[in-house]
Amino acid sequence: MDDVPLHVIHLEQDDPKKCTSRRMERFGHCRMHTDIRRSPKRGILLDPLAGRLIGPDDRAGIERGGALVGLDCSWKQIDESIEYLNKRTRLNGRTLPVVLAANPVSWGKPGRLSNAEAFAVSLVLLGRWEQARRIMQPFNYSDQFFQLNEQPLEAYSNASTNEQLAELQWEFFDKPDSE
Repeated sequence: MDDVPLHVIHLEQDDPKKCTSRRMERFGHCRMHTDIRRSPKRGILLDPLAGRLIGPDDRAGIERGGALVGLDCSWKQIDESIEYLNKRTRLNGRTLPVVLAANPVSWGKPGRLSNAEAFAVSLVLLGRWEQARRIMQPFNYSDQFFQLNEQPLEAYSNASTNEQLAELQWEFFDKPDSE
């Protein structure tokens, strides 16, 4: 099984020393784009605001050559950055089920993942455990990430539909109050 192509649209808003995307690129795990016109035209954009989960229902599109695309931007500018991308690409926005961050900046915070962690979760959901572990190897918190999220990731990877996946996450995490 071929690796899922991983791409990052890099908006240069964060501290380069803490940038997991740059490290992933150095190790050959992703391709970085600073020019949005050179990024993939089809595939899935990892978008924490999308409202629709990535999961088993997306496997066919990825297996037909779709890419996973991460956005490297500041969490403080996420709304504007996503809006910018949505106007300029036709990528399908997907969000992730709840997992805990293990990166040093956001350790233990639900959903505040680095790009490397977000890609790893996405790959697990697409049945690509080996690639997920490989892209996390360059990070000293790799093992901790998989240990911290062992039970939810295992359950998520066994979901047969995105709908089932959406319900599964609340077995591990508190469901947010509806407003």
